[in-house]
Amino acid sequence: MNIATDKILDIMREAGKIMLRAHDMEADDNFQVKPGTTNFVTVYDVAVQNFLIEHFSAVFPDAVYFAEEKDNEADDALNAPLCFIIDPIDGTTNFMHNYRLSSISVALLSRGKVIFGAVYNPFNGEMFHARLGEGAYLNDRPIHVADRPLDVAIVAMGTVPYYRDTLGENTFAFARDLYFRGGDMRRLGSAALDMCGLAAGRNDVFCELTLSPWDYAAASLIISEAGGYLAQTDGSPLTFDRPCPVLGGTPRVWDELLVMARKYV
Repeated sequence: MNIATDKILDIMREAGKIMLRAHDMEADDNFQVKPGTTNFVTVYDVAVQNFLIEHFSAVFPDAVYFAEEKDNEADDALNAPLCFIIDPIDGTTNFMHNYRLSSISVALLSRGKVIFGAVYNPFNGEMFHARLGEGAYLNDRPIHVADRPLDVAIVAMGTVPYYRDTLGENTFAFARDLYFRGGDMRRLGSAALDMCGLAAGRNDVFCELTLSPWDYAAASLIISEAGGYLAQTDGSPLTFDRPCPVLGGTPRVWDELLVMARKYV
């Protein structure tokens, strides 16, 4: 399928300028609290999403959209010939606190299969991207997962802040297990960037016990094209119509990870 992916990347870079111009993110009229503990949406999340949909629609007039800050009909969207799954700002809490570790995540699906994914951090200019069957890239440089054993691995662990009442105990039990079996722990506050870190060989493991499809759709292809694995914690394929638990790893650690994760499914 001939897809103008360079135009998608250009539009994402332009959308990133909205984030770079942002100010007063914690002002009362600039954010709302969504259902779930510390689950925020800012006017900039909405502005970035609207910008992306408007400009993607000009290039892909028949595409449909499944995005974080809109009402969605997942079945209709995912069965479409072209569907964009969009997280306009992954790491909104980081964004509100000016951590400069937030990203725009865009996946393009064709009848439920991811054919293109990109994750862009406008604060440092890093654009991770992949086309199905063509490898993964950081800007113009090919990337590949690392080849380290678990005992020296870097583990990126999401802390399910919106579901701490139901998943907090298992999250930190699994994190403790990984801490004592692995090398060290990290958490960037943007799941998409943590997963792209796996693709780029910066970390070796990623886990979060619940994420939404817009958090991982783009990164799932980037990791796969970089030679890694991303699946549910029981090893089954990711779902794109609803949230699911997400586990990522390199071939070197994958089998060991799956055995460990089964205790926390």
